[in-house]
Amino acid sequence: MSHSSSASSSKTTPINASRRRMAALRSRLTAWWTGVVTWRQRNIKEKNFVIVLALLVGVFGGLAALVLKSLIHLIQSLLMAHVNVNGGSYWLCVYPVVGIVLTVLYVKYCVRDNISHGVTRVLYAISQNKSRLKKHNMYTSIIASSITIGFGGSVGAEGPIVYTGAAIGSNLGQAFRMSPKVLMIMVGCGAAAGIAGIFKAPIAGMLFTLEVLMLDLTAVSVMPLLISSITAATIAYVFTGYDVEFFFVQSEPFVTGRIPFAIGLGVFCCFVSLYFTKVMNMMENVFNRLGTRVKRLLVGGSILAVLVFLFPPLYGEGYGSIVQLLGGDPSAIVSSSIFAGDRDSVWMVAGFIGAIILTKVFATSATNGGGGVGGTFAPSLYVGCMAGFLFAYVINNLFGLDLSIKNFALMGMAGVMSGVMHAPLMAIFLTAELTGGYDLFLPLLIVSAISYGSIKVFEPYSIYTMRLAKRGQLMTHHKDKAVLTLLKIDNVIETDCVPVHPSMNLKEMVNVISRSNRNIYPVVDSDKRLLGIVLLDDIRNIMFRTDLYKRMKVNKFMSMPPARIVVGQSMESVMKTFDDTGAWNLPVVEVDGSYVGFVSKSKIFNSYRRVLRHYTDD
Repeated sequence: MSHSSSASSSKTTPINASRRRMAALRSRLTAWWTGVVTWRQRNIKEKNFVIVLALLVGVFGGLAALVLKSLIHLIQSLLMAHVNVNGGSYWLCVYPVVGIVLTVLYVKYCVRDNISHGVTRVLYAISQNKSRLKKHNMYTSIIASSITIGFGGSVGAEGPIVYTGAAIGSNLGQAFRMSPKVLMIMVGCGAAAGIAGIFKAPIAGMLFTLEVLMLDLTAVSVMPLLISSITAATIAYVFTGYDVEFFFVQSEPFVTGRIPFAIGLGVFCCFVSLYFTKVMNMMENVFNRLGTRVKRLLVGGSILAVLVFLFPPLYGEGYGSIVQLLGGDPSAIVSSSIFAGDRDSVWMVAGFIGAIILTKVFATSATNGGGGVGGTFAPSLYVGCMAGFLFAYVINNLFGLDLSIKNFALMGMAGVMSGVMHAPLMAIFLTAELTGGYDLFLPLLIVSAISYGSIKVFEPYSIYTMRLAKRGQLMTHHKDKAVLTLLKIDNVIETDCVPVHPSMNLKEMVNVISRSNRNIYPVVDSDKRLLGIVLLDDIRNIMFRTDLYKRMKVNKFMSMPPARIVVGQSMESVMKTFDDTGAWNLPVVEVDGSYVGFVSKSKIFNSYRRVLRHYTDD
């Protein structure tokens, strides 16, 4: 027995020793890093260190964008080496489905977390999670989206790179134990770096953070955002050259006589954007109702395969089609499809491009709904280019005009992006930086502004923010709403009100009052469900009538509260309830009616002032 025990001990000793060494190493590393953080806190002011962090976030965000683009191009080149794209190929229908399957397997077995809707999740982290993102978000979206897009998924890489950049900024800030206010700026810096790095568009990167992520442009935030954006764009220029993303030569100047048509294009882009947003939201609900991963994969893969077969330009990001339209070659769009025989027909080209505008959103929804990982940034650019081209192409052929289809295709990109994302400035500068089309700045302004202004009438939220807005979890530029979003009902609940039971008599009630320092008492049943409340003012006139002590029960003098607050309710709706009822204290209950505590206006106001001071102090 002793020999066996000794043998067992000798077998486990090397493992235990290895574990002890690893634990000791982790302990030393933790102690060393704590020393670094402490030294920073003592020697470098927070405002100065934010600049250093912004630079680091820009470097890592730019490199992440470079890695993502390289992986996508590598996978695409390997898959397309033996595929005749111009002649059509059934592989174009198969590859996207294979990419979705591989992405689903990777997310399920390796990531084990939901990494879809990257921009929405960044918004949620800012408004609800103190700008904290998980460590794996710094790389998992890169891998998943490169598989999805590289294999031909009809989505963009911009959403995932925003998620990745924001996670880099968040985790770098957490590593140095920065405050939530600084973490929010770091998340914005990471998102700006992602956009700037993948598009070579530093101004658009900063504006994306301000308009889409809704960070305030303050003295504290502007410099870090600029540094991150410029650093990431510089890395992109150094490694990939100084060429713009989409080659565009303005061969026809924009004259003032075309302004009415630019206004018309802005209105047209508004309705295209509204269609894109509504259908995307509808399809997302459809896929959510399907339930299992397998069902979503089968439905999404089938829809995508059929659409790519009918309209090959829906394959992948679609940037090749954008280049063709900006080059003034519309017939090339039709050449790889089953309709190639009629590519010289004007109305065949118009109908084909119109069908692509209508079906691109279904292809994007099918890719994401089926389990792929990608964003709606590139699809909105793609649809905008198609919409602008179609607008000018149809008008020219109907009325014998000579509108520049290239110029209008470029203007359409800004118009639809502005409408879908509710980010007019970002759309203008991104379009100009992507193509070098700065000479079209005036029409870009006109189309983008009209598209944005028009769609706000029909849809107050962007495609990214509508999910959070429905749940009251969206932080906006409106200071009151922003601060209320940051507040949590759980943090202002008061639990020092002593519960009473409806069967208690007045004497027992008076005894409870003598032991309490509150003037309000919840009435609960045996299951702790809230039945009503007792206000001290309501029973003050009978408290000292001893003749009623035995005869008067709590259920006789309790009253119903003017309203109830449910745990998890947004603070904005809580304050609206206070305003509607005029109450100063309201009970808080679970969904099943179980009593939790009370929330008071004074507690909310104190918390509100503290948060407002913390997040707006420059």
